[in-house]
Amino acid sequence: MPTYQYACTECDHRFEAVQSFSDAALAECPQCTGRLRKLYGAVGVVFKGSGFYRTDNRSSATGSSSTTTSAKTESTSSASTKSESTSSTAAAS
Repeated sequence: MPTYQYACTECDHRFEAVQSFSDAALAECPQCTGRLRKLYGAVGVVFKGSGFYRTDNRSSATGSSSTTTSAKTESTSSASTKSESTSSTAAAS
């Protein structure tokens, strides 16, 4: 459940309340029965890495996708060459 911060507009009393998303916002200060307002702070979630931006899934006009494809092909072919040489060495002994 999220924690919300409130401040009284009359006595400036500040406090936190743990509430469900479906709960109504608090309206009355517990100290002076004045009007409350919700305080908004920094967000506690940071998205890092690829896949979070609009441009991450689009192909560019410069042809970088073809470069990525050729790099994958080269790494695949070098891996298969290594496995073939390992199996031929094992067969020889």
